[in-house]
Amino acid sequence: MAIDWTYDEIVLACELVADNGWKGLRAHHQPVIDLSNLLIAAPIHPVAGRDANFRSPSSVQRKTFDIATQHDDYTGTPTRGNKLDRQVLLKFQADPVRMRQLAAEIRTTIESGYLVTVPDDEIEAGEISAPEGRLVVAKHLRRERNPRLRRAKIKAVKGAGKRVACEVCGFDFEAAYGALGRDYIEAHHILPLHASGPTQTRLADLALLCANCHRMIHRSSPWLTPVELRDRLQTTA
Repeated sequence: MAIDWTYDEIVLACELVADNGWKGLRAHHQPVIDLSNLLIAAPIHPVAGRDANFRSPSSVQRKTFDIATQHDDYTGTPTRGNKLDRQVLLKFQADPVRMRQLAAEIRTTIESGYLVTVPDDEIEAGEISAPEGRLVVAKHLRRERNPRLRRAKIKAVKGAGKRVACEVCGFDFEAAYGALGRDYIEAHHILPLHASGPTQTRLADLALLCANCHRMIHRSSPWLTPVELRDRLQTTA
């Protein structure tokens, strides 16, 4: 049974179609072969569930035509594809720079072997939205859940003479719970997912948030910035 294409995979295929003037590509085209090799090597899907045609050049060709036939300039009958095909295509048309940045980030993530997964229960429970695809979201979460970075950010905040409090709502766990709440705070990476790249995380890229505000940021689609969430909180207060 064929495995559905994920958002991340469709972004990469859509980039090929965009580069080809919004026309599908054939299996013998080098970009198709290269993408096939990349997706076969990527541990996005369990090997045990793959068939012989999994992400082969012919399957990549078919996906590029699924996307190309969703373009408004296509006058024929669209092929049967994933409902995400047109969604990704429209995003490429609306913001090609951002989507190409996202494609580059997905490629870098796969090629580096820096692959972790977003817990399905977190997404299915509505705790985390994945507007940029699971690979990039997972990389983001792993980065901000790094305990070393969190400790360094707390140390920097204290060194600047500031309270260790949520940067959105201002909640101070130590003030509320005494010693029990000392340094109890979460770190959030504030750079947009598609723009974070393979660079080293700076402390300035991290915001300290309480669990509630952190969940609200991750729950929105696209993710809100701490400033945007603070403005929303003040508006509804």
